[in-house]
Amino acid sequence: MQTQGPWIGAGLLAIGMVVASLILGAAVRDFRISDRHVEVKGFAEREVAADLAIWPINYQLAASSLEELRQQMQAADDAVVAFLDGYGFADDEISRNPPRISDLWVHAHGEHRPASRYTAERGLTLKTRQVDAAVRALQDSAELVTQGVLLTPNWGQAAQFLFTGLDDLKPAMIAEATADARRAASQFAADSDARIGPIRSARQGFFSITERDPSTPELKLVRVVTTIEYILE
Repeated sequence: MQTQGPWIGAGLLAIGMVVASLILGAAVRDFRISDRHVEVKGFAEREVAADLAIWPINYQLAASSLEELRQQMQAADDAVVAFLDGYGFADDEISRNPPRISDLWVHAHGEHRPASRYTAERGLTLKTRQVDAAVRALQDSAELVTQGVLLTPNWGQAAQFLFTGLDDLKPAMIAEATADARRAASQFAADSDARIGPIRSARQGFFSITERDPSTPELKLVRVVTTIEYILE
């Protein structure tokens, strides 16, 4: 019985080594499988209409006295408010900005003094959710010039059309981008004789809001790109 002890011990050691090698082999195989992955990008896009319009309506004035300047300013304000009222805007959607007044005689003397001593730049700002009405008013705003309101250069380009409903779109758009990424990963896996496993990592890109085109600033494109890594099995 004593002579069988070493043989028994050697046999147990051999069995242990075989079991250990099997466990190690499985671990290495699992590691290699988990290390096989593919990184893909998913894209989602929506066309939406702006839901907020902000239009600064700035104009210039010139007068020989401050009282005359005040009267001109009041008349111009009344003309702008009446114009906007014609498109259905309420008084609380229109705000008056402080005027910027300059005295042209401060650094001019004698015959170099201009006839109009004072100039002013005045602005009213329309802030409204009535975007369609704002677009129509903007298109017809040249009528203000015919009423004697001297609009500042590039006055039409100052109008902003914004989309503020991004939070309502985010869940659905992220789901669309994720589904788009999975389609790309599935195609890659099929071409590689593999199949898609669980997500290894995911990164959501920034949402961007841009104009669809320069001629229709009230129409926006909302885009998001997600980056996802899938394990290949």
